[in-house]
Amino acid sequence: MENQDYNNAENAVNEAKNSLKDAANDVKWKVNEMADKAKAYINEQRNKDQEATKEGWLDRAKSNISDAWENTKDAANDAWENAKDASVDAEAEIKKATN
Repeated sequence: MENQDYNNAENAVNEAKNSLKDAANDVKWKVNEMADKAKAYINEQRNKDQEATKEGWLDRAKSNISDAWENTKDAANDAWENAKDASVDAEAEIKKATN
């Protein structure tokens, strides 16, 4: 197996790692955004002279969280596929080189 094949596999793993880091960072920012949105929800309810409830907030937050989860899941899936493809390619090169 040539160095280029090893380098390609290593690059794919590094790209997967970076994708997961980016996804985790996005989730961290989402949490901060959610805190701001919770405050906005409380203020909105107060301005309507209504009580802000946990259930009301959770209903509103549910859709935002599901979006963040989908983004994270997509990034993790892409990372998995890239690493898996690189592994399969490296294995094929090893078999080719040893036959």
